[in-house]
Amino acid sequence: MQHDRNIGAGRDGRCELCGRAVPELTRHHLIPRARHGKRRTQRRFAREEMRAHILWVCRPCHKHVHAVCSETSLEARYNTRERLLEHPDIRRFIEWIRSKPAGYLPRTYSKKG
Repeated sequence: MQHDRNIGAGRDGRCELCGRAVPELTRHHLIPRARHGKRRTQRRFAREEMRAHILWVCRPCHKHVHAVCSETSLEARYNTRERLLEHPDIRRFIEWIRSKPAGYLPRTYSKKG
């Protein structure tokens, strides 16, 4: 069985956005991999910076980030943990999901912008 490099235990088993302890975390690239080949992105960020800047997040947080932000806006505006937490929809979601048990999987609706 092949191990998915984008799923792991993360730093301490806690989501870096909501802080919940969960059995599996997913790797969120702060600069989306789909944007790494774009000239604009290559001018703004070094290759190692693009590859190294990741967060380990739970599936619900990861899905929500991608549901509310386009890859372009993630690259341009929300490319740090602090900036993600400033996004009103993400902040509201994180405040809500913190009270849910580790295995809870909410529905996610697309509101990209």
